[in-house]
Amino acid sequence: MKSPEFEPDLIISSQFPRARETAEVIAEAFPGVPTGVDDGFGEHDPGPDCDGMTMAAFVERYGTSSWEDDPFGVTFPGGETIADFHYRVGTAVRRTVDLNPAATVVIACHGGVIDTVLRQALKTAPTGVFHINTLNTSVTELSLVKPNMWTLHRYGDTAHLAGLPASTRSGDATHV
Repeated sequence: MKSPEFEPDLIISSQFPRARETAEVIAEAFPGVPTGVDDGFGEHDPGPDCDGMTMAAFVERYGTSSWEDDPFGVTFPGGETIADFHYRVGTAVRRTVDLNPAATVVIACHGGVIDTVLRQALKTAPTGVFHINTLNTSVTELSLVKPNMWTLHRYGDTAHLAGLPASTRSGDATHV
């Protein structure tokens, strides 16, 4: 049997069922490793009026906003701004690092969260500048090398999905 490439000290997921399920699957491979849920790692919250809406219905009802131009602009009525989202995710990362120094932490979360963490680690703008296309179920690995300095070891790794149907590898970006 091949040994794992890492040994986590903690497994965290967002509060959403798909992330919790992923964390449970990961935890099966590492018996005895503590698990937890942190709402700070939840996807960008579009608010109650837009949650679950198809992208087509959203555009028909609200049009296409310039969410890439203004991180403080309201994209989703009643939902988080990009700035709110970045603050929430950054706070969750900081809390995790502070509570688990020198630990290997696996976080089952969402594409927007990973995009946000990468933008923050790269110290780049919260919107625009470049596009990040995080695939569902991909693996991204970062390590904190010193305070506020990260190393990106891998991004969007989908090697573990080899042989699965394409729909499993690409995910579904049709909903808000």
